[in-house]
Amino acid sequence: MGSSLGPPSEGGDEMSTGHALVREIDQTITATPTFWWLGHGGFIVRFATITFYVDACLSRPGSPLEPSMVRNADMLLATHDHPGHLDPATVVPILTACTRAKVILPKSAADRANSMGIAYPRMTTTDSDLRVEYWKDDLYGRVYAVPSAHPQLEHTPLGGYPYLGYLIRFGRWTIYHAGDCVPYHTLAERLKPYTVNVALLPVGGKNFSISEAAQLAEDIDASWVVPMHCSQDTTQEFVDHMLGHRPYQRFKTLQVGEKWTVPEE
Repeated sequence: MGSSLGPPSEGGDEMSTGHALVREIDQTITATPTFWWLGHGGFIVRFATITFYVDACLSRPGSPLEPSMVRNADMLLATHDHPGHLDPATVVPILTACTRAKVILPKSAADRANSMGIAYPRMTTTDSDLRVEYWKDDLYGRVYAVPSAHPQLEHTPLGGYPYLGYLIRFGRWTIYHAGDCVPYHTLAERLKPYTVNVALLPVGGKNFSISEAAQLAEDIDASWVVPMHCSQDTTQEFVDHMLGHRPYQRFKTLQVGEKWTVPEE
């Protein structure tokens, strides 16, 4: 599982861990988004000087970072309230150290998050078709929410959708993180207006199959697709499928702690 698999994927770097990874993040200022995979569904997403932690579970064995090391989080995103996506052992220490950071999460997850030790004022709740705005250093970012099916769409009038995907937008760049999700008939229709540049899709197990993930990337005209939440064997099967059946689709596979800056288009 390497950074050079698939079509040309400039921008890959060696893996970093611990304080070296924190320094690498802080020193990375690029004109296009940069990613670090944290394992499972977790990513660090940085654009210029804004740093988002998405579904970060740093208490998991093999994590490249300890929660106590994080001082650079501007916002944390949790797609749902399962422990691998909303991890109190990760979120609470980061919020303590990063005093301006907040957690974006489904509105149905607020009470559970509070029971984990996350204060309500540190939360920004959201739901399908809502927008969260963020400003820092004259940079403007937006986070839109779309429903995820896990394994089917769930909805209540009071709680909304408990499983969400997020569209993180900076200027002309849009990143889609699907959380845990399987395809449903209106998903591509919901995503296509956002002009997704990078689709982070969970592959294998109870999520997208390899062919379903590849098809969604094609349906929404995603410039890049990145598999997540998958084993090494599944990742290799993904690579083989893309090279054999979809050679026109750019993709990227990452190792835990690896940095990838999206090439200019």
